[in-house]
Amino acid sequence: MNKLATAKRSRAITTEEVLLILCHSVTEVLGNAGNEKVDYSPMVQKINKTCLRPDIGCFVLFDGGFSGLVIINFTAESAMEIYRKYLTSMGMPENELAQIHTSDEVSDVMGEIMNQIVGDFTNKVRHRLRTSITQSQPKMMAINKQVQISVNTTLDQPQSRRVTFNTESNNIFYLELSMDKTEFIKLHDFEDMEQENPDDILAETSQQSASRSGSEANGNSDHDDLLNDLGI
Repeated sequence: MNKLATAKRSRAITTEEVLLILCHSVTEVLGNAGNEKVDYSPMVQKINKTCLRPDIGCFVLFDGGFSGLVIINFTAESAMEIYRKYLTSMGMPENELAQIHTSDEVSDVMGEIMNQIVGDFTNKVRHRLRTSITQSQPKMMAINKQVQISVNTTLDQPQSRRVTFNTESNNIFYLELSMDKTEFIKLHDFEDMEQENPDDILAETSQQSASRSGSEANGNSDHDDLLNDLGI
């Protein structure tokens, strides 16, 4: 009997587990952006459709091993709190921050945070589920009425979920996920790969660039010394 036929099967990873991975990405990215005390409800809602809702809505499409859509709907209060804590944690003074949630600066920052969240999510999916998904560029807009967003891709029996998040000041925002109905079942044991840390990659790249610059500088210095010795 072959290995595949005798594989030891474990509990299937379903939509809820994928949603939990996404929730962890939200809290981790926001925590790194100065919002350490963001938390989410232990209860998840099954919904029939995903929508962009007031006051700020953002969505990202993803495709690959499975397809879907991520939406985060921020109230004006939650968006401004996250925006302010993010920029002040980077050293920006309060008097230089935008004052209203409809400012372009707020949309730009929230869009960047959304991009980081889904990027972290795709990295976790690659690491834990051994499959790969790619994301589109986030689309962010300030709106004053509900807008329904249709996924511009074919989904196999789409399933939609909504989770409520709370900030440190008890402002609310909502995460919505719509994806293929799918299950991941482990066919055999495997060793966990070390998950890539984007900060470590950037630090290593900077160190390599500095080393190359130092080598080039030393090379130029030696060359100049040789010319001086020759009287040129």
